[in-house]
Amino acid sequence: MLESSQSFPQTSPQSSAKIKKMETIIGQDEGNRGMKDLIVPNDLEKAATILTNLNLLKKSSRSDDEPPHVLILSGFPCCVDKNPPTETDGPPGAIAIAKCCLALGYKVTLVTDESNQVVFTAAAEPYLNQIHLEIFPAEMSTEDDRRLDTLTHSCDLIVSCERAGPAEDGICRTMRGIDMNAKNLIAPLHKIVESTRSGQLQTPTPYIAIGDGGNELGMGKVIDVIRDKIPNGKLIGAVTAADYLIAASVSNWGGYALCAACAVLMNQYSEEKQWRDKCIPSIEEEIELLNRCVAVGCRDGVSGLMEATVDGMPLDTSMKCLEQLRNTV
Repeated sequence: MLESSQSFPQTSPQSSAKIKKMETIIGQDEGNRGMKDLIVPNDLEKAATILTNLNLLKKSSRSDDEPPHVLILSGFPCCVDKNPPTETDGPPGAIAIAKCCLALGYKVTLVTDESNQVVFTAAAEPYLNQIHLEIFPAEMSTEDDRRLDTLTHSCDLIVSCERAGPAEDGICRTMRGIDMNAKNLIAPLHKIVESTRSGQLQTPTPYIAIGDGGNELGMGKVIDVIRDKIPNGKLIGAVTAADYLIAASVSNWGGYALCAACAVLMNQYSEEKQWRDKCIPSIEEEIELLNRCVAVGCRDGVSGLMEATVDGMPLDTSMKCLEQLRNTV
């Protein structure tokens, strides 16, 4: 693992305790999906440690004054018969992580499918001069393959948040088992992760994944648990494994928790003590972001309704979680 070959600052007991509390906050399984079984203890702290110390892992080909490059993969087009098919879980978490990376001084590229483009463009609208968007079609051209390969070789860290992941048969499915590939909604973004593990690169690029149901990219780290414990797990379980897996009741919450854990570590590392507001979105920002997404057709992935709810839960439930994470910092 990366920890064995890199010397990172030691996390204080106080910081570890705060991050452990965050793990508990996001892991209560409010959606009753059985996600508690998917939690990998301490992976939230490990993921935040990697993210806040990315300069130590920066590729040797990158000059000293060139910032680390983070790829954020997201997009789960589970509302397959709608246009757009994008759900409200994913865009807020991905944008929160992107903003946190910008606060840490990194270059950020957000990668998603053509089917999700309109929603992610709306979500990122205030930051489009800072966050680079890369959009890929379900049916890739030679030029698209080249773009994907360039991204794979240019990044120092991969983070996925509520990103559809292929099961053992290569098909990405919803929690209900609906085939999203058959609808031409899914670009093969998992190849970015798989390419870094195929020997193409001198060392694998570290990969952090966030999910809530077992069918998200990166969940292969706990695939045996998914197949045993999650409804439809044998059919929908995503097989690509992350180095660090953050399982949450709602994937957005996992994104917020990663940002909050980074704020805790930066408060420890730095004499500057304003990292909470730099790294974590405010409740007002998140409500505005969700409203922008819904305005262009984004839907709750559980109810199917075009409203600012997430996974069938009232907006207040998500905002309460965000507030708890901010208070813990």
